[in-house]
Amino acid sequence: MTSRKQFKAQVRARMAKTGERYTTALAHLSGASPDGGWVLRGGTDPDAAGLDAMLAARGISGLNEALLFGIGGGIGAGYILWEFKHDNGRHVTIGFSNSWQYVTRRTEKVLTRLGVAHEWHRSAPKAAQAWLTGRLDAGDAVMVWPDRYQIGYWDLPEALDGHGGHPVVVCGTTGDRVYVDDRNLAPLTVARADLDRAVARVGTWKNQAVVVTDSGREPDVEAAVREGLRDVVEHLSQKSDSFSLPAWRKWSRMMTDTKAAKAWPKVFADGQGLDHAFQSVREGVDGRYGVTGGNLRPLFADFLDQAGHSGLAPRWREIGEMWNGLGELTDFPAMGARLAELYEAETDAIAKLKAAVG
Repeated sequence: MTSRKQFKAQVRARMAKTGERYTTALAHLSGASPDGGWVLRGGTDPDAAGLDAMLAARGISGLNEALLFGIGGGIGAGYILWEFKHDNGRHVTIGFSNSWQYVTRRTEKVLTRLGVAHEWHRSAPKAAQAWLTGRLDAGDAVMVWPDRYQIGYWDLPEALDGHGGHPVVVCGTTGDRVYVDDRNLAPLTVARADLDRAVARVGTWKNQAVVVTDSGREPDVEAAVREGLRDVVEHLSQKSDSFSLPAWRKWSRMMTDTKAAKAWPKVFADGQGLDHAFQSVREGVDGRYGVTGGNLRPLFADFLDQAGHSGLAPRWREIGEMWNGLGELTDFPAMGARLAELYEAETDAIAKLKAAVG
């Protein structure tokens, strides 16, 4: 019998050979097949990719991941350095999507702007489990927000237990397991008990779920796109240095400041947690290594191409490459300088989008 350690090595070997994400490589080796005709579409952004699959399954046409990403407000910005006394831990949180700090808000924006009927559900664990079972038995797909550590297939360290995660779509059942769509291109199953425990783990959004109840119609995509464009401009024109573009400027300063409480030279003076911080940055900014789609700037460029602003799209792809390059840096001054460049580049790009949108 293949041990968990051996199986993980097989998954990593496949990733190295094919360039697949962890979930995709894992799914190819799992050997299960989703029932009910569900189509695995892959994707980059968990929220938009999940909604894309759910809407397609309900026969709602004229949409794709990039359009849904933009309709929800597209890109965002955010940076927070957390320090925890209980284990002297230091964790970097980076936000790259609109309303990233409000877990379900972007999903609600998309469905509301498209006028798609849907139902949210949140209750105590047993009631939530019974509701999910009923929906799956009825043939519905359900988006949930599990803890990445508890759901298991990311094979994360115990230190990340309870740190949350991104949405996935539960799209069927097989025995005591459920089929999960987490942008994988081959079937992936999870023990139902693991899923139930994972969605009940994080207090802020425990047992949160949404199901699309609409079907077979064409929403007003053009109007929804206009709302999304206005949203991204408004959101990234704000002055917040935690949840809008000034966050990059603040982060840049924190890389070289020696006096501020959250300055990296001060926080990491003892070296503890620094490797983890650099790894968090790399995984957060570069979709090739992380779990939530990376900096999402290329996906936003795809949205601009479809939204009638293709002339602005190349710059956002260039900015995406700048972010990928940041993930390779491990020198405080160099990272600070790159972040300052990114702040200027994104501020200028948003100003041009604002002028184009009107």
